Amino acid sequence: MLNGVTTTKWLAGVGRVSTLALLLLGQTACADEQQAQPQLSIHDPVMIQQDKRFYLFSTGPGITYYHSDDMLQWQLAGRVFAEEPQWAKQVAPSFDGHIWAPDIYQHNGKFYLYYSVSAFGKNTSAIGVTVNNTLDKSSPDYKWQDKGIVLESVPQRDLWNAIDPNIIADDNGDIWMSFGSFWGGLKLVKLADDLVSLAQPQQWHTIAKAQRPAFIDDAEPGPGELEAPFIFKQHGYYYLFVSYGKCCRGSDSTYHLVVGRAKNVTGPYLDKDGKSLNEGGGTVLLKGNRDWPGLGHNSAYTFNGKDYLVFHAYEAADNGLQKLKIAEMTWDDANWPLLSDSVLDDYRSVLLPAEQKWRG
Repeated sequence: MLNGVTTTKWLAGVGRVSTLALLLLGQTACADEQQAQPQLSIHDPVMIQQDKRFYLFSTGPGITYYHSDDMLQWQLAGRVFAEEPQWAKQVAPSFDGHIWAPDIYQHNGKFYLYYSVSAFGKNTSAIGVTVNNTLDKSSPDYKWQDKGIVLESVPQRDLWNAIDPNIIADDNGDIWMSFGSFWGGLKLVKLADDLVSLAQPQQWHTIAKAQRPAFIDDAEPGPGELEAPFIFKQHGYYYLFVSYGKCCRGSDSTYHLVVGRAKNVTGPYLDKDGKSLNEGGGTVLLKGNRDWPGLGHNSAYTFNGKDYLVFHAYEAADNGLQKLKIAEMTWDDANWPLLSDSVLDDYRSVLLPAEQKWRG
């Protein structure tokens, strides 16, 4: 059988089928060419759309970012910070120039890019924010202005970690930042109207946590493997996506996605069984497989009337290197998010040659 065309049909109409065969060979060649093109290797992707162009920000030196017109073919645009933030090494002396886990948020005509400065496995961390009037580098209004630290965690003082920010507006228009990893779990804090500082008096909530043995040193992350909160409003609920397991270990990663939801942005967030994410709950949304053993650190959006989940996954065939994944999200009758089992193979990004000139 040749792609559904039987040998009998081949013999009955050689000319017609030969044309089809040539077409199929052409399609195979195009598929092989696409397979040969490099995919986008990325960690902790977040995305936004401006003037029909998509922008993708990620962990990397100075915050690496890309742009695309179709969410499939991506071009490296450059980096946000030409040099590291001036305050970075004061917070994390071992900071190596890689800025972690950004989130991009548009408000009142400005773009707020939140980001994390930290050291692996330590809560010597801070979340900062830089602001721009546009994401279009060709515009005379393009200029990032760093506003410095929004929130800092200090070992032995704080049982939480100031990384992995995500911004959400509630039904009243108040702006909240969720963040955190390991330690005492994931937090939610209200931002001031300027979006670069905390609202006063401060309003804090714990939105997800895992069991932590009592006598672990407060400076240690502990065994509670959760991080990267992302809150997405849809169907009258706030959906909290969380990454469970261990990231950054290539084919040995146990990273996977769980979800809970709440009627209020502050929670409580419950899974399908009614268990709170503050009690270790979480409905599994997507796990890895043999080809993609780990996946996570997602973001969620509505673009052009469709809901999407954006995340990274580790590819076993490429020594566990992380790759971009974008999957359309559907919903069941009870308004819980659904992802097809094939999403890890359905989407394959194409990394185009970098721009010849760019400015930080």
